[in-house]
Amino acid sequence: MFPENLVLSDVCATGFSTAVAFTCLSFWGEVGKRGILDQTLIRKLVHINIGLVFMLCWPLFSPGLQGAVLASLVPGVNIIRMLLLGLGVYHDEGTIKSMSRHGDRRELLKGPLYYASSITLACVFYWRTSPIAIAVICNLCAGDGMADIVGRRLGTEKLPYNRSKSIAGSIAMATSGFTASVVYMRYFASFGYMEESWGMILRFLVVSIASAVVESLPISTDIDDNLTVSLTSVLLGTFIF
Repeated sequence: MFPENLVLSDVCATGFSTAVAFTCLSFWGEVGKRGILDQTLIRKLVHINIGLVFMLCWPLFSPGLQGAVLASLVPGVNIIRMLLLGLGVYHDEGTIKSMSRHGDRRELLKGPLYYASSITLACVFYWRTSPIAIAVICNLCAGDGMADIVGRRLGTEKLPYNRSKSIAGSIAMATSGFTASVVYMRYFASFGYMEESWGMILRFLVVSIASAVVESLPISTDIDDNLTVSLTSVLLGTFIF
């Protein structure tokens, strides 16, 4: 934002990105509080929206560790927020409704906390020059979010090995995670952060399919899929990118 002073530039970028993130959260919180949309749908729209919008802000930061660390403070603040809300230190009905399955504040200490932690770690360790960061956030946000939305509406045909998951949901997850990954690859490539190629597109497809398969397994009922999807994207991405 201010090329002549990278510290000031990154501080301003952090402030702007934080304002954008909390505006999004506040918007969905108000929607949840007013009962405009179904609570489950709002929770998944938040799930899709926040991480992808945050990643749009990455070009505002400087390259290297300083930019990555300051950018990671944006979701990092949300980690603290989830802890305070989940532990009952303070109460925000709109946020709890928009980010929990059953309106229980303690739910924020699981899925939402894993979600914020995954995005924070992807940002600080991989940053915008790594396709792994794109794969983690896109499969976690777009992929997992759309799996639930589509599965609830079109998921009449269940998977034979997991009756709580549907074929439509798994297809939606792989398709959405892959599509978002390609879009962000092109977005970052337009800034010169990486070089887009058909080989990278194919690798994104492999990671998205693998993430969808892992999310569909019965183990997802015991281990939160915000955690399993992120780990799958990181581990497989480390080997193929």
